[in-house]
Amino acid sequence: MIDPDDLMQMAIDTCREGLAVGQSPFGCAIALGDRVIARAHNTVVLTTDITAHAEVNAIRAGCLETNNIFLTDAIVATTCEPCPMCMAALHWARVGTVYYGATIADADTAGFNELQFPAEELLKQGGSEVNLIGDTLSEECVKLFAEWQANPNKTSY
Repeated sequence: MIDPDDLMQMAIDTCREGLAVGQSPFGCAIALGDRVIARAHNTVVLTTDITAHAEVNAIRAGCLETNNIFLTDAIVATTCEPCPMCMAALHWARVGTVYYGATIADADTAGFNELQFPAEELLKQGGSEVNLIGDTLSEECVKLFAEWQANPNKTSY
């Protein structure tokens, strides 16, 4: 199995690829066993698609890579705590564990219009079996917001 910190570093690197082309500060990487099946960054602004969050983009890529709508037991690293939409999609994809760095509160502080509903609470209320583990390379993930804020042409949503 791939080390969660290594997978998170891939998510961070992917986020920076997105930042370099004017996208917002979110990245995600997904692995099955030792194989990375998807890496994606947020493309909301690029695609004019409010659902094009990093996790959704990575799920789509991972499903195409495996030719399966389920990513059963996959390990996911995402630079920020998943929003309710992304957490629900990760649940429906049947991933095993989601590691995240920055929190919803960090995204809110950076200027994003976050729903104040923690991913852990969504999983609990929904009866999901997805494991959620925070504080994975969190300092590095929070720094991504400062990198994004340095772009004078940034768009928050």
